[in-house]
Amino acid sequence: MSLHDDAVLVLKAYEHQEELRQLYLDHLFAHPDGMWKSCGAGHVTASALVIDPERERVLLTLHRKLGMWLQMGGHCEPGDATLARAALREATEESGISGLRLLPAGPVSLDRHPIPAPCNWHLDVQYAALAPAGAVAEISDESLDLRWFAYDEVPDVADASVVRLLERTRTAM
Repeated sequence: MSLHDDAVLVLKAYEHQEELRQLYLDHLFAHPDGMWKSCGAGHVTASALVIDPERERVLLTLHRKLGMWLQMGGHCEPGDATLARAALREATEESGISGLRLLPAGPVSLDRHPIPAPCNWHLDVQYAALAPAGAVAEISDESLDLRWFAYDEVPDVADASVVRLLERTRTAM
């Protein structure tokens, strides 16, 4: 099964955000290359909100290019067999934490956001991942900083999309 096929199955099974979910599916049906950065109409990305073992804080990255506190995530790569694995790979690479585990329920949220040309949109499929006890985060090349934030601190540092992701993650736990 291709990553494109996996994304279609994941989105068909996702039971929330019906209008946005259908937009993602329509995009993938119209664009066989819709998983890849090269798709000018937009592409599917995968991300994960990293949660501490006590489920009291989240790890956010200060994105190098955007200068914003965000969850870990990014573009799918040819070696990614599934969206879940892409999200876990991105979270592991950007956090430096090995042993992350995705919440078993699958994606917790979808977020469509504009990006600069030549591409137009990121169609982000968002997961949540639990960090193992004793996890130590390490800043990657894609980040200016990494920091743990208590749930109630997130609205003060992050945009509405990250706040929504946190709210949906807390509901899914």
